[in-house]
Amino acid sequence: MDSQSFQQRLKEKFPDLSTGQKKVANYLIEHLNQAAFKTAFQIGRQAAVSETTVIRLSYALGFESFSEMQAVIQEELLRENQAAIGEQTIMPIGSSDPFKRVILNEIQILKQLINRRNVQEIWKAVDALIKADQVLIAGHMLSHAAAYWFSFMLGSIRDHVNLCSPTGDFIEKLSNLTKDSVVVVFSFSRYSTQTIKLAEYVAENGICLITVTDRMLSPVGRISDIVLTTEENVQTGSNSIASVISLVDLIIEGIHEKDQERIRAHQQKLEEMYSNFNVFSE
Repeated sequence: MDSQSFQQRLKEKFPDLSTGQKKVANYLIEHLNQAAFKTAFQIGRQAAVSETTVIRLSYALGFESFSEMQAVIQEELLRENQAAIGEQTIMPIGSSDPFKRVILNEIQILKQLINRRNVQEIWKAVDALIKADQVLIAGHMLSHAAAYWFSFMLGSIRDHVNLCSPTGDFIEKLSNLTKDSVVVVFSFSRYSTQTIKLAEYVAENGICLITVTDRMLSPVGRISDIVLTTEENVQTGSNSIASVISLVDLIIEGIHEKDQERIRAHQQKLEEMYSNFNVFSE
């Protein structure tokens, strides 16, 4: 097998899978830790398909057997768990302090951002954003807050950054994109159809698409060139805004690391304009 990760392999093969195999794929992505040690029969039962469908999925992904697929999953999980040894926060069960529960849970979620797969994708996003002639950022409904924050932060270190407003002006902004542009979309459950339509247009027209989402096989995630995932808050079942903003901060820091000279020139220009327009009260 090549060095491609299991989840990346699953994402690339997903469009060609049967309906039953897609059910298994979604189950595996969402329950990879548990599925790594289940039999094909047990996985099939959890995904509401037959054992044969699970085995056929392994063949569809290029494995010679279900056992080989499972061994690859176990090996990847082992590497990630070894990297996290000594860094895990143990959350007290049944803590009576609701604020402490939230804080400790957020710490656990944030630590999961720095896994090997996410770091590789973050650097890919950094390189794409540095090279882009322009960047369009979109996120609708609850996702718009993260999209706005990212557009503000990115706009402070490079030019030609545009944000789609929540009222739906994306068509006009899409028309200005080129093959050298990058579109970044934020998409979390419940997934906005407007975001999905925008992402589909971008993918169909060969424009680089970066997605920040809650799972690799979300509607937008499975058609994107680069997928950055955050964890769901296990206490509330909602997506953690802290993890999304932290992920954005990692991208910004990566750009700072690789594109310092251009950033200095851009920020010097901004400071001169802030002074000319009396933007801040010192």
